[in-house]
Amino acid sequence: MLEIGSIVDGKYKILNKIGQGGMSVVYLAMNERANKQWAIKEVRKDGSRDYEVVRQGLIAETDILKRLNHPNLPSIVDVIDCGDSFLIVMDYIEGRPLDHWLKNEGAQPQEKVVEWAKQICDVLGYLHSRKPPIIYRDLKPANVMLRPDGQIEIIDFGTAREFKETSIEDTSCLGTQGYAAPEQYGGHGQTDGRTDIYTLGATMYHLLTGHNPSLPPYEMYPIRQWNPMLSSGLEQIVLRCTQKNPEDRYQSCAELMYALEHYTELDVEYRKKQSRKWRAFLASCILSVLSLGGCLGFYFAERSATQSSYESHLRAASMSSTEEEMLQNYQNAINLSPERLDAYEGLLTNVFLADDNFSQEEAAKMTEILGYRGDSNRTNESILQSDNSAYDSFSFQMGLAYYYYYEDVGNKPMSRTWFQTAADSATLDTSQVERAKRLGRIAGYYTSLNSSDRAGDSTVTYQDYWNDLTSLSEGNLVKMDNVKTALVVYKELVYQIGQNALNFKSAGVTESELTERLEYTRARLETDIESAGGNREETEELRESILQNIQWAQNEVEVVFSARSYEEAEEAEQGE
Repeated sequence: MLEIGSIVDGKYKILNKIGQGGMSVVYLAMNERANKQWAIKEVRKDGSRDYEVVRQGLIAETDILKRLNHPNLPSIVDVIDCGDSFLIVMDYIEGRPLDHWLKNEGAQPQEKVVEWAKQICDVLGYLHSRKPPIIYRDLKPANVMLRPDGQIEIIDFGTAREFKETSIEDTSCLGTQGYAAPEQYGGHGQTDGRTDIYTLGATMYHLLTGHNPSLPPYEMYPIRQWNPMLSSGLEQIVLRCTQKNPEDRYQSCAELMYALEHYTELDVEYRKKQSRKWRAFLASCILSVLSLGGCLGFYFAERSATQSSYESHLRAASMSSTEEEMLQNYQNAINLSPERLDAYEGLLTNVFLADDNFSQEEAAKMTEILGYRGDSNRTNESILQSDNSAYDSFSFQMGLAYYYYYEDVGNKPMSRTWFQTAADSATLDTSQVERAKRLGRIAGYYTSLNSSDRAGDSTVTYQDYWNDLTSLSEGNLVKMDNVKTALVVYKELVYQIGQNALNFKSAGVTESELTERLEYTRARLETDIESAGGNREETEELRESILQNIQWAQNEVEVVFSARSYEEAEEAEQGE
């Protein structure tokens, strides 16, 4: 290691150590002749068992940075071989890496993250525009410095490479697990500009949620699963950036930059507002349109042709031999007549929920279809919103899809926005509206339980949660809805009793209430479900699974309440 106070190369005085990584140490140095501070990165030749790999990375880093000129990139001024170590003299960047703020403050405000992402996007776009393009490949919060003036600077180009048109795939697997795109692992193709778009998406995910994708389980969930208050438009951008297939990501930094600059326009709330403005404008134009009687004949002829084509797409979907073909036919129908509900329902029911699993990829595809802009430059969703009845029904079904089926286990927070729309409906059945309200409240519990308001008081209680859970399971759910929904409701209820027996008890729910609800569920499974039609093998399998879980939940209740009784008895004995 360099000694503090020593002089390097006759001109750089080492002031102090400012950073240390797995393979290098960074010092703050002063060129006393020029009265300027520099950063010196030292990599010792005996400090790594893979020094040859490190050396090649350092050579690549210095060669690349010497040829670059961008305000958000450091400049290299000197490279010194000291025999036992390799020194790189570069600009000193005042500030701290973004992972410092994550460790000390957790998730960052989305406005800040968007601003940082736009700066990073500008840097990556510059790199990709070089001849040949430079692919950075290791973007993560630790490699992004935040200066006191709010500007960012990208550091550590040890894994960057030049894009080779003749190369089929990379020869080495460099990058950071969790942030690295699938193609960065050997045998999955060559990295290109879309690889950096993936790592930027992963970096945004970490900054927005506070959850590190390089830690188990190495999976990135939609950002609003962690914080429902985040922008749905921003969630859509992160999901698209981190698609496994590069063809499904943004294809350039310019395309991503445009999305970041207009992310609020992708929000569900923004689209609803724009839809209301559009309807007001449309109403003002109706009188003028009515005077153009000669156009009506053409309009109805066109509408008839469109309807015929729409129906043909639906028929084709019903006869499709593959899921991909069915999806494409439904998508064609939606894009042709986005104001009609049938194709949305068919897509959701017959494609995305055919296996009782609403996957992350399927959710992203639905978001893409809803956000598609046709010739009118309006999104499909905004057009569907013009029909309150259709949009309310679709919102209710989307809420159920997220609540019960997302990634096999359901995602309550992501269902909440859809249920709120359904709960405010004036067109849905009363039972559906009440169910939407109740499910929406339960979804809210997943982010509100155990949280406190500013006064320090709990905002909701497990007693509230229990009341809504039991109300949701009342009556013959098979007749009220269908056997599939009844089974998932009972499955959820039983699981929550077993999982939260202690919390329910602490909130004042008695052992007899918990036990009676389990027995009530068992009876419903043996009567309502037993007599229901449908796929008997599938129904019976899930019914048996729930019956087994009832026994598990009953055991959990008994353990919780017997432990309580033991403590009370012990206290009473001590009191005597």
